[in-house]
Amino acid sequence: MNHRLVIALPLAAVLALPALAQTTSSSQDQTQPAAAQTQSSSTDSTGGNATGKAPLAAPSREGFWGRVNPFARKKYVQRQTEPIRDRVNELDELTAGNSKQIKDVDSRATAGIKLASDKADAADQHAVDAGNKATAAQQSAQQVTSRVQNVENVVSNIDQYKASNQTEIRFRPGQTVLSKNAKDALDQMATSVKGQRGYIFEVQGFSSGKGQTAITTSQKMAESVVRYLVLTHEIPVYRIYLVGMGNAPVASDDASKTKRINGGRVEISLLKNDLEQLSSNGGAPAMTGDQSQQPK
Repeated sequence: MNHRLVIALPLAAVLALPALAQTTSSSQDQTQPAAAQTQSSSTDSTGGNATGKAPLAAPSREGFWGRVNPFARKKYVQRQTEPIRDRVNELDELTAGNSKQIKDVDSRATAGIKLASDKADAADQHAVDAGNKATAAQQSAQQVTSRVQNVENVVSNIDQYKASNQTEIRFRPGQTVLSKNAKDALDQMATSVKGQRGYIFEVQGFSSGKGQTAITTSQKMAESVVRYLVLTHEIPVYRIYLVGMGNAPVASDDASKTKRINGGRVEISLLKNDLEQLSSNGGAPAMTGDQSQQPK
């Protein structure tokens, strides 16, 4: 019996030691939150950290078994590691939040840069368009100025006709009928003015004889020429000026001498001004119905 008692007492002491160590550790765990709360208050007063909580405090005592308790229970281990897990999770959340904010800032900055670049490109394009329009306007103004000057020159010389072509038709004495050669010459002159403006025909008739008889004969020969031009080639009458010169002397190569002719003849002169040139340059104004009936 005594032998059994001697063996049981040491065994009970050995079994009691873990419980005592567990109790000591529990008391230390209860004192740690108070110390952590005190340290948290002091940390908050100094500014805090990223999580807004005080850092984990190291245990002030290592306990009976030191840092490693071979007889620690699962709940004890969970209580020891739970603060660490919470801090790790908070750190992960903070890291994820910071990464998201960085991405948001980066995306907004990229969008802002792209928007500014697009606006700059649009402004450059507007500037180029404005420059092109200004150049086109300047060219148009120069063209208008040139046309106005051309019109002014033409208008100032509208009554200045210049001889363009001239032909002569001869008649036998006492005849006023056009020969085939005369008609061919008139056809050639009339064809050259088809669709043109700013021209007139000057028809002068000359006849041998004296007095009013010569004038009448010369006028009839000139009228035959005018009649052919009007009926055959539809030359407007207002573009033809007719005059019977009778037996008026004809200027010769020698200005000091004049000569008279035998029989009859008609001189046809084609005279032009600068109106046709203005029309070919696109600067002539459109003519109304009333204006087209007036000689140019």
